[in-house]
Amino acid sequence: MQTPIKENIAIILAATLVAFAAAAQTTKEISVQSLPPSVIKTVPPAGATDVDPALKELSFTFSKDMMNGSWSACQISDETFPASGDGKMHYLPDKRTCVMPVKLEAGKTYVIWLNRGQFQNFRDTQRNSSVPYLLVFQTKK
Repeated sequence: MQTPIKENIAIILAATLVAFAAAAQTTKEISVQSLPPSVIKTVPPAGATDVDPALKELSFTFSKDMMNGSWSACQISDETFPASGDGKMHYLPDKRTCVMPVKLEAGKTYVIWLNRGQFQNFRDTQRNSSVPYLLVFQTKK
């Protein structure tokens, strides 16, 4: 008699777990608002090899309005990350374009991760972290 009771309890528990799993997957609606933002444009563009070293700021435009004062521009090394320029990193009034003041050198390759690993502070106004983006460019000699 105990075996059928245990089997029934196991079946009920399994069905409950399946129901919870299905509910968890359908709870979050798929929409522009619920999914993470992504970078849609950078200045300079990724992969550019002829960037003017006199460029004073980089800009990153996202697909959604972003949370002000929150960013993660990450480096892989001191040698490939641009020096800070005059001013502070900020968003333009469009709330989607982040500006990073820099000092660039001629004939150099630069590498910047926007969100990477534990650093996920580029966030939209709903607090969704942006999809990580790798910006690599080279200045003219």
